[in-house]
Amino acid sequence: MTDAEKVIIVEGRTDKIQIEKIIDEQVQIICTNGTLGVERLEELLIEYDLDNKEVYILVDEDNAGQKLRKQLSIELPHAEHIFVDKTFREVAATPESELAIALLSRRITVNPMYL
Repeated sequence: MTDAEKVIIVEGRTDKIQIEKIIDEQVQIICTNGTLGVERLEELLIEYDLDNKEVYILVDEDNAGQKLRKQLSIELPHAEHIFVDKTFREVAATPESELAIALLSRRITVNPMYL
């Protein structure tokens, strides 16, 4: 558990690993492992104090990802959305340079070697 003020919500572990390589600041990355039940979502809200953090949603551009994005948008209306190009579909399959630019566009510091 970190005291990071920024939180990125992703779907899977491979997404988390990919993003951890690129970012260059303290950011908590939470994996949902797919869609969330109401109880699990409530647990995440409390456990990570999401109502009081800068929250970013970065999920795959497929049906499951869009469903999760919609669900998270309702619970976290203050969250900012980060999108990957639909041609890559998955966060883990998106080139590092594309992810770095997407993260940078939301004021998340990235390692310049990925730009």
